Amino acid sequence: MSNPASTPTDPHTPISNQPETAGPVTVAEPVFQPPSEGSGSGAVGTADGTEQVEGHVHTESALEDMWTAPATSQLLDIGAASFGPPPPEAESVIGPDDRVQITNTAAYPWRVHASLLITAADGSLWIGTGWFIGPHTLATAGHVVYITNSDVPGRNGWVRSINVMPGRNGSTLPFGTVTATSFRTVTGWANGGDENYDYGAIIIPSDLGNTVGWFGFGVWPDADLESETANISGYPGDKPTGTQWYDNDPIASVNPLKVFYKTDTKGGQSGSAAYRIIDGNRYGVAIHAYGGLTTNSGTRINQAVYDNLVAWNA
Repeated sequence: MSNPASTPTDPHTPISNQPETAGPVTVAEPVFQPPSEGSGSGAVGTADGTEQVEGHVHTESALEDMWTAPATSQLLDIGAASFGPPPPEAESVIGPDDRVQITNTAAYPWRVHASLLITAADGSLWIGTGWFIGPHTLATAGHVVYITNSDVPGRNGWVRSINVMPGRNGSTLPFGTVTATSFRTVTGWANGGDENYDYGAIIIPSDLGNTVGWFGFGVWPDADLESETANISGYPGDKPTGTQWYDNDPIASVNPLKVFYKTDTKGGQSGSAAYRIIDGNRYGVAIHAYGGLTTNSGTRINQAVYDNLVAWNA
């Protein structure tokens, strides 16, 4: 098992709870990874860089009656495991609450987002969000897969397991659930919990992404991002259990490691994609993780983050 390094290192050095996948990576530098709508139908159109969510009608699926979601009501956002309840700078509704519930979660792009039921090393249960970037890989926050700075004995370190539920809609699981025990993050997060390096990945033991699809992701200059919209959808804990909610707002600012936006979020959405839309295609630009008084924020997909995500998606 790969653990945080005991000596100074590049904070983007990847680590894993699977020894064969630990260590640094060397990857070519394409500008972006393309998205996929999966094998299902029912893609939702876009307009002006945002999702068209008005008037959604629930999409029936032959799979919907086959699975029922586990009970996750009253569970806290996984961020509280590392930061305490509630986390500092908890994910925020900024101004009026503009979030809209997604009811056709079995359609693309909504099915790319997964509700997460996380079992920590000490057996405690938490909630979060992840998003598919390939057939068997989900991007998420580092604090979703690796808990740090907890004062609870036995809780710090890699989580024990995560139940991944794509397109969850309350008690309904259109694509079932898969249990993951293989995780990735970087030393910058695991060695003390630096929010600038708060990103990771979940590797599932199936190719469910081929069914639900995935988002692309890429590296863009500051000027491109500062003229874009941050679209975010996920599973906030302040709404009815297991329901998916979406909002968008222009990107407020960026720095080399973070993207800041006024898009409304709440605890439970740790690990959501902050994504842009180009010609109807969705591309992650940041991994949502934090809030603030005037903006929420996520870990920017810069070249180092991009290279790790490509390697973890292999």
